[in-house]
Amino acid sequence: MALTEKQEGFCQSIISSLSASDAYRANYNCEKMKTASIHRMAKDLMDNLKIASRLEELRAPVRERAQITLESHLSRLNHLSIQAEASENYGAAITAETNRGKASGLYVEKVEVDAKIEATITKIERVIVD
Repeated sequence: MALTEKQEGFCQSIISSLSASDAYRANYNCEKMKTASIHRMAKDLMDNLKIASRLEELRAPVRERAQITLESHLSRLNHLSIQAEASENYGAAITAETNRGKASGLYVEKVEVDAKIEATITKIERVIVD
C-alpha cells in the first residue's frame, strides 16, 4: 500500500493543518488548474482509501498523546481546587470541586420529561409491578 511521493506529501501537508485544497496545491502542479478543479482533485485524494489509511496512521500517535484520562482530569481539577483555596479564591475552589464531582459521576443533570412520556413511563412501571 505504498503511496507516491506526491500522495505522501499531500498526507504530510494535511497533518500539518493545511486544508485539502492547499495540501493539493503544495504537492501537485496546479498552475493551469481552475480552483474548482483543485477542490475536486483534493476531494478525490481525501476519498482515496490509501490516503485515508495513511492519514489515520499519521493521526493515531497524536490522538493517543492528546488523550485525557479521567484520572488525569480529576487530578488536574484537584490541583486547581487546592491552588484556588490557598489563594482564598473559594468560588473557584468550589467550582473545581463541583466539576470533579460531575466528572466522577456524583452529580446527575436534571432531565426535563414531557408529560406524555412521564405518563407512559408510569403506565409501564405499573404493568411491570403488577
